[in-house]
Amino acid sequence: MRRFLKNYRERHLHPANLAIHLIAVPLTFILPIHFLVWSYPASWALIAFVVGYALQFIGHAIEGNDAGESILCKRWLGRPYVEFGPRHPSRSNSPASDA
Repeated sequence: MRRFLKNYRERHLHPANLAIHLIAVPLTFILPIHFLVWSYPASWALIAFVVGYALQFIGHAIEGNDAGESILCKRWLGRPYVEFGPRHPSRSNSPASDA
């Protein structure tokens, strides 16, 4: 769990991405369960899930990295992916690192 949280923090550095995820994660996972448990139409649960996921992908686009699910699929397909965006602290902004 510690490794997961460390990776999560490193992949969510941009303030806009953090703010979007604060809204989108509950929208994706908690609200659909609430809708289903309290007998709302199943379409509401599906809409909340899809909108929440879409917002998370938008957050990762702002961050400059791929969402976790995209990374997993791209790994399976042997495609390149971006795990950490340009704001990641281990990346140097010195001109020598751009060469």
